[in-house]
Amino acid sequence: MKKYIMYRLIVILLMVTACACSPKKQTQMKELAPYAWAELQEQTSASVILDVRTAEEFESGHIEGALNIDIRGGEDFFASIEALDKSKSYFVYCRSGARSGQACQLMSQLGFSAVYNLDGGVLAWQGDLEE
Repeated sequence: MKKYIMYRLIVILLMVTACACSPKKQTQMKELAPYAWAELQEQTSASVILDVRTAEEFESGHIEGALNIDIRGGEDFFASIEALDKSKSYFVYCRSGARSGQACQLMSQLGFSAVYNLDGGVLAWQGDLEE
């Protein structure tokens, strides 16, 4: 069972790496400073705030209204992302911006039209956090 999980994790990491290396897809993800990210999210109808941190990180404090899908969740992460409406705009964040950047790249690769990464992640966020 552990070998199977490790195999799946390696496959997922390879896919994320492949997405990050694709110049065409890199241009689809937009990295925004916290103020610009929040402002655009407020102005965008039917937008979704997506927190890709672990459940424990999410419970310690998250941006109001955020949906939590752990990028480290392997196959569950892919299934959850695939179930999302690709026509909506997604405002994605994690702790520092690295995992959310990978998630944005992957989402772009999967056909999501509008994904925005919070530059600096929740560490750079100056708004309130819910617990």
